[in-house]
Amino acid sequence: MATGNEVSSTYYIQHHLQNLTFGNHPVNGWSLASTADEAREMGFWAIHLDTMGWSIAMGLLFIWVFRKAGKMATTGVPGGLQNAVEIVVEFIENLTRATFHGKNPIIAPLALTLFVWILLMNTLKIIPVDYFPVLFAKLGVEYMKIVPTTDPNATLGMALGVFCLIIFYSIKVKGAGGFARELSLTPFNHWALIPFNLVLEIIGLLVKPLGLGLRLFGNMFAGEVIFILIALLPFWAIWLLDVPWAIFHILVVTLQAFIFTTLSVVYLSAAHEHH
Repeated sequence: MATGNEVSSTYYIQHHLQNLTFGNHPVNGWSLASTADEAREMGFWAIHLDTMGWSIAMGLLFIWVFRKAGKMATTGVPGGLQNAVEIVVEFIENLTRATFHGKNPIIAPLALTLFVWILLMNTLKIIPVDYFPVLFAKLGVEYMKIVPTTDPNATLGMALGVFCLIIFYSIKVKGAGGFARELSLTPFNHWALIPFNLVLEIIGLLVKPLGLGLRLFGNMFAGEVIFILIALLPFWAIWLLDVPWAIFHILVVTLQAFIFTTLSVVYLSAAHEHH
């Protein structure tokens, strides 16, 4: 029989991992059955409002900061904001030159957008896990997950966008026939092995967006769970573990943004290559 503390801890964890969804919520946690029932009732357009809201907010923050830095840019002694933005832009420019071997003016701005947007969303994880849930609870909002990248809908959505660009540029650069030949005659250039090649290449193609989205989600979700578990510890243990884990996670949130951006550029570079 579960004790009161175990029930309370279980509810606390489930509550903090529950998104604010457009529809009904189960009363006592969630299960596969109740989640499926909710999705069926809400239909195809069911969305996580907190994921959408915080994603859009971080996107707007990204646009505002870079626009402000652009308007304040000077050829004289640059300010701190201009320095920070120039460092990020130069970093992405060098990354794109090193990993992208085609000619496409869209790739560098896309890489910059992905890196900064994901970095801002990941950085929300540094805010204490109870701060916004408690704040929104006082406003009558029961659930509030503020880190969009802990939601697979967000990470797989971005990965799907990159995947669509991979398909688009593969067809645009190589032509439909060239793309089809690449899928059917790689790695074995023989007509008898076309079915085998297609299976390998299509699986490899589909793994790209899945790998991009699930890698980012897995790392961010695991970090969120650890923050929640630390919050359940005694007060002295929270101070002992939370600060070092938060400092370590600063590296994690940056690394995950870098990995997602780098792999996206690499995949798009391969889409521009002729075989």
